[in-house]
Amino acid sequence: MRIIQLINWHRFGGGSDNIARTTTQLLAERGHEVRLLAHDSQDYAGSLRGKLRALVHGVYSSPGVREIREAVAEFRPDVLHVHEVYPHHSPWVLAECKRAGVPVVMTCHDYRLTCPNATHLSHDKACTRCVTHGAHWCAIKNCRNTRAESVAYAARGITANAFGLFRNNVSVFITPSEMVRRHMIEVGGFDPDRFVVVPNVVDSVAEPADPAAGQYIAYAGRIAPEKGVDTLIEAARIVGLPLHIAGAVGAQNIERENVTWRGLLDAPALRAFYRGARFVVTPSRWNEAFGLVPAEAMAHGVPVIASRMGALPELVEDGETGLLFEAGNVSELAECMTALWNDPCRCTQMGLAARARMLDLCSPSRYYDRLLAVYERAQTCQPFPGHVSARHPSGLGVTQQ
Repeated sequence: MRIIQLINWHRFGGGSDNIARTTTQLLAERGHEVRLLAHDSQDYAGSLRGKLRALVHGVYSSPGVREIREAVAEFRPDVLHVHEVYPHHSPWVLAECKRAGVPVVMTCHDYRLTCPNATHLSHDKACTRCVTHGAHWCAIKNCRNTRAESVAYAARGITANAFGLFRNNVSVFITPSEMVRRHMIEVGGFDPDRFVVVPNVVDSVAEPADPAAGQYIAYAGRIAPEKGVDTLIEAARIVGLPLHIAGAVGAQNIERENVTWRGLLDAPALRAFYRGARFVVTPSRWNEAFGLVPAEAMAHGVPVIASRMGALPELVEDGETGLLFEAGNVSELAECMTALWNDPCRCTQMGLAARARMLDLCSPSRYYDRLLAVYERAQTCQPFPGHVSARHPSGLGVTQQ
């Protein structure tokens, strides 16, 4: 099969970037002809001219459309798999593929289809106003915390919605969790027949770690308010346990005696980081679409303490592969951390159960089989031709602001 993978690398990396790279490599290793069309969002950062280009290209990208038109004509793909279209390509490339008769598969790594900001967060609070009242609210509420970016994000969201660029030009949408699938159907009003759950792939590990010998509590990921790192740091202060944090070092970092900042880690260093921990904590305060960090830690045989947010309860089985706590509840998190830290044997048992779960759910072979089934399905169906009105987001634990 001939497959194009399309991605705009994020400025600060992230799970979708990792999945795009892994997917490209996995398909190539199994004999498929794969072309990666990638651009770096860093190219648009750091100057006024770059930001203006990002605004224009997000609404309509002539270079992006031209690139996809030439790639389709030369490479003649059977499927285009989209991971992120902004800012270089714009969703108009999806319409170009439809015109060329190339089926499009799109992975919903976040909430881009229903939120210009992709997180359903506005000033650290849950928000769904753009779904029910229009994407212009991203600009009105300044959801990006900079007026220029908020206007840019609103403009591209308005354009995508007005022309049905995602809704009418994608054959099959992949969601990494059942929670995201339900969100897109019940909140976004999308056709349920167009969505398939394919859990993200996690690299296989030859041997499990020994969490009983772990010397610290681990956190890996972005240092952002919605990630709940402040909750974790405060809980670690209360219990006086060593906490190591892998992530970008910046102004938000809090200096504490028991906190060690490890900075950004490459893949080998991150694997060693997981394997040196007694357990990993994912304290998110937003609805995680999947949770790649906890999944990777579990694949190493390391248990996870996670908040009851988004898809995290789909990964972490409370009392079996880790523990769950209410997001933002410092005292409950502190209790969970103390319970696991003081019971190394339980950490080992939970870690082995976590590893078994990931091998069953997220192994490369399982991911590959599911992905190929999606590609084959996309080749037999046409993109959704009509419009389904968005319904009010009731019953999904999100708050209208």
